[in-house]
Amino acid sequence: MSGCCGPTAVEREPSAQAARPDELPIVVIGAGPVGLAAAAHLAERGLGFVVLEAGEQAGASVAKWGHVRVFSPWTYNIDTAARRLLEADGWIAPDADWLPTGAELIDDYLAPLAKLFGDRVRLGAQVSAISRLGYDRVRTAGREAAPFLIRLADGSELHARAVIDASGTYATPSVLGASGLPAHGESDAADLVDHALPDVLGADRDRYAGKHVLVVGAGHSAATTLLALAQLDGTPITWAIRAGNATRAYGGGEADALPARGALGTRLHAHVESGRIRLVTGFFTHAIERDGAQVRVVSRDPSGTEQTITADRIVAATGYRPDHAIASELRLDLDAVLGSTRALAPLIDPNAHSCGTVPPHGADELAHHEPGYYAVGVKSYGRAPTFLLATGYEQARSVVAALAGDWEAARDVQLDLPETGVCSSSLAEAQEQRAGLATGISGGLPATPLPLATAGASQSGGCCG
Repeated sequence: MSGCCGPTAVEREPSAQAARPDELPIVVIGAGPVGLAAAAHLAERGLGFVVLEAGEQAGASVAKWGHVRVFSPWTYNIDTAARRLLEADGWIAPDADWLPTGAELIDDYLAPLAKLFGDRVRLGAQVSAISRLGYDRVRTAGREAAPFLIRLADGSELHARAVIDASGTYATPSVLGASGLPAHGESDAADLVDHALPDVLGADRDRYAGKHVLVVGAGHSAATTLLALAQLDGTPITWAIRAGNATRAYGGGEADALPARGALGTRLHAHVESGRIRLVTGFFTHAIERDGAQVRVVSRDPSGTEQTITADRIVAATGYRPDHAIASELRLDLDAVLGSTRALAPLIDPNAHSCGTVPPHGADELAHHEPGYYAVGVKSYGRAPTFLLATGYEQARSVVAALAGDWEAARDVQLDLPETGVCSSSLAEAQEQRAGLATGISGGLPATPLPLATAGASQSGGCCG
């Protein structure tokens, strides 16, 4: 029987294999710090869950910058529910004031936490798509009662009552092209382009030593890489930025409210002034062309003026962006500028906030038009670089409370982050005496590449990059 626009819906008996949504697990995507924090809160509330991790270990993305020291100390890097579960199992927390490396974050926290959850953490499980069972994005009637359908890259599928997407943004770095589009030829030269924070002084040393390296970007990750490269003798370094000068990248120097961040800018400025690092301003990457074993990078500014840099390798420290493709069949409520939810965007806008001034927020601000789906962690911030792990942990707690139906707890969002709370000089000074200052980048995550500089020539930075 047909209606005016197509077949009339026919009632069918439910499949014998179909489960009621409230009997299904909550799926957490990503076994990084925030994903495992969500799992810890789910475990404490007795809610069934499965964590799907695309990598082959907990914290797989963290492992890629394992040589880097984070800026925020352990006291801000451990979720409260995770701490309770671990301590009940005999775990002893690391020194609260210590700034861990990515590798230490995994070994001393994420790996033991994932082990507690056993087979509820599935490794090598890459999510390729999320939808509603039997519903595309257009269909409405009965939608909220339908379970989520999660399809994996290997073709297998599972159903869920809710989805917490903590998959992050590390796998989707921003492009080199200055207008937000890939530069012409960028994909053809991919083997000569590395993304932020390569292990310049360690595993990747041979790729950079003695080579002319071009670093593109004006944030703290670019500064960290530049300072590491400067320690390699016979390695020419060019630093390209879009701005007309590097004042913003240098920060306030000795007058900076965050001494660690000021020291980073001061050291970088000194290298530029001495000629160790060649600074090129007004550089708008337009095209990348192979030139034998080297690569030519062509800038074309808005007026049409071109300039060219020829180098052996490029480090693209141009930030990250969220990829919402796996949720394209869900009804997302995204801000047109940042790619966060529209309710969250004004709270995290980097034009108005640093990491320490982002107000507390939780399930209400993270909700989409698709009930039961939440993006948490750095992915929830879209392109805003103001994310902190402590903020992500409170997001996870609030979202899990909402999924448990405890809206009083979900809306009682508490976040103790005074503006310099995770970047105070006392913490930086304590670390300096023990291992050298850290260098913060976006979100208080990656920091100083190892081996660390000595206290007299230490690297430093702010909590947010």
